[in-house]
Amino acid sequence: MRRCKRCLLPAAVPGADFDGAGVCRPCREYAPGSAQQEDAGRAAREADLEAAIASSRGQGRYDVLVPFSGGKDSAWMLYKLVVEYKLKVLAFTVDVNIPPVAWKNIRQTLAKLNIDHISYSPPAELYRKLFAYLLRNQEARGATYTVSYVYAPLFEGDAIQLALEKDIPLVMAGYSPGQPEPERMLYEFSRPLIERTDWTPPQLKHGGQFTDDELSRFFNPLRYPAGTHFPRYLAPFHAWSYNQDEAMRSVVAHGLIATSRNASPIFSNYPINWLLMFSDLKNFGYNPYAPEFATLIREGKAKLSEWRIMAPVVDTMVKRCWFLGRHTTEHLKWLDMTPDELLITLPRGAYDPVIDTAA
Repeated sequence: MRRCKRCLLPAAVPGADFDGAGVCRPCREYAPGSAQQEDAGRAAREADLEAAIASSRGQGRYDVLVPFSGGKDSAWMLYKLVVEYKLKVLAFTVDVNIPPVAWKNIRQTLAKLNIDHISYSPPAELYRKLFAYLLRNQEARGATYTVSYVYAPLFEGDAIQLALEKDIPLVMAGYSPGQPEPERMLYEFSRPLIERTDWTPPQLKHGGQFTDDELSRFFNPLRYPAGTHFPRYLAPFHAWSYNQDEAMRSVVAHGLIATSRNASPIFSNYPINWLLMFSDLKNFGYNPYAPEFATLIREGKAKLSEWRIMAPVVDTMVKRCWFLGRHTTEHLKWLDMTPDELLITLPRGAYDPVIDTAA
């Protein structure tokens, strides 16, 4: 696979537009001025974050709720909130498709920081049915986008509902810059999204495959009484300075995660991601996470030398269903699917909820 020599963006990514020297268009157009502008935006978000933390402190039993899946970023964020900010934190895990290494990270981080934790195990059959439906009926942006942006709102909604039950004013997610897509969240979920929008994906509502009880798993603020005070949902790493390598070093150095291997997203991420990558490589010809990592490399937040080796290794594991890529075969069996059923059948945005922007 041909990749940009500066950021490793694959040539197959739309808009890559390599020049004769093997440099992609995003790298050619990247300028220090844009980084300075982003720094100014980050500073404004950081000031807001500090104010939000100050206003939430001491208002109840917990100052903040943190969804925690055992990855390096959420572990590092927990450390900063508990040790540096000395906040009262409740960690929350939705136990779906979390690998053993992530559970080991969760237990070690919780013990090290001595914080309260709630784990919720929803019905596994619903998720099996949901994943199979989504992979057979992907929207135009492919498997990773389709599954992630239907699956993530489930546990994000669970976090909002728990925060409401516990009267916690802030929910903080360990999303790194670029996660999720800026159109969905840049530092904070909008108030219209949290206060007035049914999160149930339209395609699932109208597809006829899911019962009302199953669809009720999605967060819907309209079920709550008028005047309900919903928590803010923030991504602190969109405000704090972020560096992927620093995150991996810090969680190991502070004893939150045992080894750098355990801190790597390659090992600690959801196992179904390997099937999603397999599908997108099959349908698009490039790894869906490549643009995100290329951006981090371009901005100096991830090492070119490291990912020059790891990117092709990951793609090889995905394509051959080898080593960690075995999760592709395991999940196809679990979902009773074949690779030929990994199909894009729906237009872009088929699962996106319609945000109520009315004043």
